Amino acid sequence: QVQLVESGGGLVQAGGSLRLSCAASGIIFSINAMGWYRQAPGKQRELVASTTTGGGTNYADSVKGRFTISRDSVKNTVYLQMNSLKPEDTAVYYCNARSPISVYWGQGTQVTVSS
Repeated sequence: QVQLVESGGGLVQAGGSLRLSCAASGIIFSINAMGWYRQAPGKQRELVASTTTGGGTNYADSVKGRFTISRDSVKNTVYLQMNSLKPEDTAVYYCNARSPISVYWGQGTQVTVSS
């Protein structure tokens, strides 16, 4: 089992920045990818950014150039630096971890961007 604990959400004005953190614990050696998803009210959950143990990254087109995902293997933590935030970035952000046989989710953290 893997446990994921997110932090760093909050309320920010448009154009501002936030950094989300996700700390992993448990059977973390099995994880081969981590990422962030988000879900806005009335919308489906969507991928925001992901990173693999090999260092590869992937971003949604809507956040490219504004968001950066990074991973600290010593701390078993993945970060999402969000800059130039827009009201349409408002959502609950979920940390995600994948192993060859399982998918794990955090509890979610609210990000609200005011115009």
